[in-house]
Amino acid sequence: MRAAEAFRREHGRDPAGVWSAPGRVNLIGEHTDYNDGFVLPFALPFRIAVAATARDDGLLTATTVGDDGVTQHAGPVAVAELHPGGVTGWAAYPCGVAWVLRDHGFDSGADLVIAGDVPTGAGLSSSHALQCAVALALFDLGSGEKPSLAELARWIQRSENDFVGAPTGLLDQTASLCCVDAHVLFVDVRSGEQEQIPFDAAAHGLEVLAIDTRVRHSLADSAYGDRRKGCERAAELLGLPSLRDAREVSGLPADLLPLARHVVSENERVLRTAEALRAQAPGRIGDLLTESHRSLRDDYRVSCVELDVAVEAAVGAGALGARMTGGGFGGTAIALVPVERVARVRSAVLAAFAERSFEAPRMFPAVPSAGAGREF
Repeated sequence: MRAAEAFRREHGRDPAGVWSAPGRVNLIGEHTDYNDGFVLPFALPFRIAVAATARDDGLLTATTVGDDGVTQHAGPVAVAELHPGGVTGWAAYPCGVAWVLRDHGFDSGADLVIAGDVPTGAGLSSSHALQCAVALALFDLGSGEKPSLAELARWIQRSENDFVGAPTGLLDQTASLCCVDAHVLFVDVRSGEQEQIPFDAAAHGLEVLAIDTRVRHSLADSAYGDRRKGCERAAELLGLPSLRDAREVSGLPADLLPLARHVVSENERVLRTAEALRAQAPGRIGDLLTESHRSLRDDYRVSCVELDVAVEAAVGAGALGARMTGGGFGGTAIALVPVERVARVRSAVLAAFAERSFEAPRMFPAVPSAGAGREF
């Protein structure tokens, strides 16, 4: 593995182990997680791997290896002295995990070397894959009572919210840790209830085509946080714990009404999608995907022109449905396509991007894959 080979180059010895975690696609259920709602993600075959060995001096070092072989180094930093704002940039992600684990008794140092193939900035949760892999590595290298995967997801969420400064919900961490091969993961975020629902698109003559627009985004940007605050304010005005409980939202102020309308309708779409997949009828979910995109574009206002072009071109060329996936403001769209139309859809998307002088998108089949774990 690249991470293990890079570790040997950096440190002159074998790592104690390698841990990895996948990126994810959210089939449907966007911006519902921090509103106590429902989500339906699956893990991708792309993974971030962390080769690691414990240190006995309480220091943490981290090295990343890019696809071009170029390395970036961070540390050493003392785990005992980590605090929000003390580390910035990419190193805040592994250091934030060490910071939150320290509060739960996992406070030993480590050397980490990180490599992987989850596209960064594409809305496929590369940062959470990194955090989940680091968390598993530090757990196995340290000592202490290990939490459930669901609880670990909450710890990682805290590290990103409070250390990195990105107000993310629980979807991405939970997906990376808990997804299993050939299934989507239905999660009731409020209760923590999870259900693994079989999802084999190919068996039904379908493909989930991912379209990476190459428009990069950052969830630390203010626009994401503004929408989350707007949802919290809307729930407060409605006298509800969260928008999960909302039914009638028409009385909200004009700036908050579209946000609430999206959350209410998106939760319903997740439930209907899960019902169709339980019935082994994935071909019925296409319209729900497209409705989700319209809601994200028009009500939640987190799409961009490249995502809209990808969705419109895919549906126009024969996809059953398509939507942006992830936090938005760029990143990736997915399209549910009958296999005999995949080539036509790919060509249509490429032509639509070329017509507008956009950078050509990267496209690949999104196949439900295994969640995080130890490689060796």
